[in-house]
Amino acid sequence: MRYVAVIGTGTMATGIAAGFIEEGIAVTILGRSQDKAKACLDAAINLVQAKGDMKHRYGLIDEWNDWHDCIWVVETIAEDLALKQALFRSLDQRIPAHIPIGSNSSAYPISKIVEGLKTTERMMGAHYFMPAEVVPLVEIVMGEKTSIQSAQEVCELYKSANKKPVLVKKDIPGFLANRIQHALMREALHLIDSGIASPEDVDDAVRYSFGFRYAAVGPITQKELSGWDVNCNAAKEIYPSLCNTSVMPQSLLDMVKAGKSGVKTMQGYWQWTPEKVKALRAIYSKRLKAAFAVLKMET
Repeated sequence: MRYVAVIGTGTMATGIAAGFIEEGIAVTILGRSQDKAKACLDAAINLVQAKGDMKHRYGLIDEWNDWHDCIWVVETIAEDLALKQALFRSLDQRIPAHIPIGSNSSAYPISKIVEGLKTTERMMGAHYFMPAEVVPLVEIVMGEKTSIQSAQEVCELYKSANKKPVLVKKDIPGFLANRIQHALMREALHLIDSGIASPEDVDDAVRYSFGFRYAAVGPITQKELSGWDVNCNAAKEIYPSLCNTSVMPQSLLDMVKAGKSGVKTMQGYWQWTPEKVKALRAIYSKRLKAAFAVLKMET
């Protein structure tokens, strides 16, 4: 039976595995301990309430050698460059050269992770977004030596698994989605820091205007509808006034330094309680699923 190997046993590994399991694709979880690998696999199966007799497996990263019928390997280990480089050195030697290998790293370029290895043409970034079992997008990021054919084949695999892959043809910081997201966040934080708008109003402005529209079509398609001439005229006035700083606002840095990082510390721009956090996570999950239902309306 053809299968996908997921290396790692954390939250992302669970979500990634669940996404394949839900689509009827066999998964093997590889971890540093049998107990953690089994727990991750069980959690992934439970996450999508998978049933049936599909042969999902688990094992140890350093001991697994049954690569027969493996069609894709994706690592999700800790965001530590040295650890990832060591893992890929091992995979480079142990996994047959025809099997593509991806890294879910959001911090390190795939070219740096696989530098100097023999089979870099089959290695690429495979960047998911949390929660991985819900968010459709997967960024397939080509390194300096990644084969375009391998990258396109992996994109086709993800399409067959009901995901929405995008091919990023150059290994740049932030890849594709995070670059766009950070451009928005820079301006949003600038507006808050300058006293022009409150955090609440920034959220509402995004959610109830262009953010609302983007669940229906992307920014390029939306401007095709509204007209690029209108966009160009507006940009003449807006672009010169946009924030172009290369650093975060000092007010935000001070807030984080004071230990106010959001729900994890129960304080950020707002005060949080366990009850508020629980309610927020519930409505967030519900809205994500509703948005996904809209995105599935392709015709």
